[in-house]
Amino acid sequence: MPPASAVVRPYRPADRAAVYDVCVRTADAGGDARGRWSTDDLMPDLFAGPYVDLEPERAFVLDDGERVVGYVLGTADTAGFVTAWRTRWLPRLAGRYPEPPDPPRTSEEAMVALLHRPERMLVPELAAHPAHLHVDLLPPAQGAGWGRALIDTFRAAVAAAGAPGVHLGIDPANTRALGFYARLGFTEIAVPGATGVVYLGRPTA
Repeated sequence: MPPASAVVRPYRPADRAAVYDVCVRTADAGGDARGRWSTDDLMPDLFAGPYVDLEPERAFVLDDGERVVGYVLGTADTAGFVTAWRTRWLPRLAGRYPEPPDPPRTSEEAMVALLHRPERMLVPELAAHPAHLHVDLLPPAQGAGWGRALIDTFRAAVAAAGAPGVHLGIDPANTRALGFYARLGFTEIAVPGATGVVYLGRPTA
């Protein structure tokens, strides 16, 4: 467990490698995804890198005094973020991850397809919750209130940026996470046709 002196603080560029490490260590339904894909950078390139590079002012980390052991990343404006992903993030990585066939033939191709289709994040039913987030903690940092602290910090930041609501998507089988978000005031947002994901949202105020 992180010591009492651990702090939630703004992300710094020097934290990038540590954020990538936390991401891959928690990317297999909360478990360690190292070695699962052809490169351990795949999950962070999808779910961490674009946020810390395109919107670092909305990134916060949990620092235990020795290293980063958790983070919350996201955007205050999903529509604007999708545009930035398309114009600024995808060109950096398209050579490393060529666009797969449609439909993808393998699970890795399905993940790479997400990189090439940022518009998947534009869900009309989520328009009242324009901010979205990703939060991850290494196992020793879980269950001690740090997830709540990270989300509260992020929520205040996106509220200050003008976002009236925040959303996230979660695997419906992850009942522990569903309970966690319910305790933080998140409720389900109905999205007809959504498969394999439950959308949750709450006001930022």
